[in-house]
Amino acid sequence: MNPARLALSFPAVLALAACAPGEDDDGKRAPGPPIGFELAMAREPAPEPTAGSRSDERAEDQAQVIDLTPEQLAERMAAGDIMLVDVRTAEEVAEGMITGAVHIPLDQFAPGPDLLAQADGREIVLYCRSGRRSGIAGEALSAYLEQPVSHLAGGIIAWQTADKAVTAP
Repeated sequence: MNPARLALSFPAVLALAACAPGEDDDGKRAPGPPIGFELAMAREPAPEPTAGSRSDERAEDQAQVIDLTPEQLAERMAAGDIMLVDVRTAEEVAEGMITGAVHIPLDQFAPGPDLLAQADGREIVLYCRSGRRSGIAGEALSAYLEQPVSHLAGGIIAWQTADKAVTAP
């Protein structure tokens, strides 16, 4: 065996030996911690982010999208202080949409002053077919508003599964 390889493997053998089971007071073999336990536990924790650090900035940059159940959306609609936006395609909307929703296809959805003017101070809640596209639109809107945005988790499929009404556009 190469002497350099032997020298490099010696610390690994010692580490494994340290993890080997020992003997208890009765002279019986006692179970030891799993192999590599000490090495895994010796890892230092990540430093806490400080104000203005890159990890702190990344956390602030992440958009927040809040999932609503069909029941939660129905409650908010009954309160009347939301603008419900359907981001599905025109073909999907032709099959029916949630009553009172405004259709803005995802490929035309642009968070900005025009959308906020249309909302007229109301909370904007998004939905699509399954929740994926409304999540994408929600991330964009949340990043623009710098605050969390809500969308219907599961989309209109979840809405219909919960026996909620859908109307023709």
